[in-house]
Amino acid sequence: MESKFGLAHVWQQGDWVTLAVALALLAMSIASWIVIIVKLLDLRRLRARTARCQEFWRGQDFQDGLARLGDDADNPFRLLAQAGRDATSHLLHLAGESPAPLRDSVDVSEWITRALRNTIDDCTAQLQSRLSLLATIGSTAPFVGLFGTVWGIYHALMALGQGGSASIEQVAGPIGEALIMTALGLAVAIPAVLGHNALVRGNKRVLHRLNRFAHDLHAYFVTGARVEAGRHPAVRN
Repeated sequence: MESKFGLAHVWQQGDWVTLAVALALLAMSIASWIVIIVKLLDLRRLRARTARCQEFWRGQDFQDGLARLGDDADNPFRLLAQAGRDATSHLLHLAGESPAPLRDSVDVSEWITRALRNTIDDCTAQLQSRLSLLATIGSTAPFVGLFGTVWGIYHALMALGQGGSASIEQVAGPIGEALIMTALGLAVAIPAVLGHNALVRGNKRVLHRLNRFAHDLHAYFVTGARVEAGRHPAVRN
């Protein structure tokens, strides 16, 4: 015997508002899962590139180190190294030209810092892209489901009022069906919020490694050597 209550019954008997709310929640759920899966795969690739970051410093020269980072055009570590190299090459090129008032007004360290910072900002924007969609879905999906519940309860009460008499079965069934929309809203919002928080934590770890790599690159391009822990000159009084 086919049940008169449940999600299928809500879909079959619901009006256009109920169906629109259900479709909106379905679209939100699909969009959030697509973003979560794509961004998690991106983070996985970035972690693999982060593991190869130390290989750069084992290269025989800069080009060899660049090759050790891989040939991926979207590798943020490779982009950082290229940005520092291009900024340094630009200054060396202008060093032989005269006059160069703009170059003289910019410190070498500051110039390279700006180039590296611009690249990190671009990588940060790329990492954080589409995360706002997850935050929006996580914050609005419960209210969309609640709207569907309120609309369903309103129509259930209107139908009961027109009938003149109501039993517990006649009241509990429609109102229980209406509450399904709230549950669906929560089912959409919770994965979106958890996915957003997990991706933010993963992005922070990647950005931490990017900033450390940028610091080492800055020292390399300015002083000619990477700053290494444990190698400090003795302090003389």
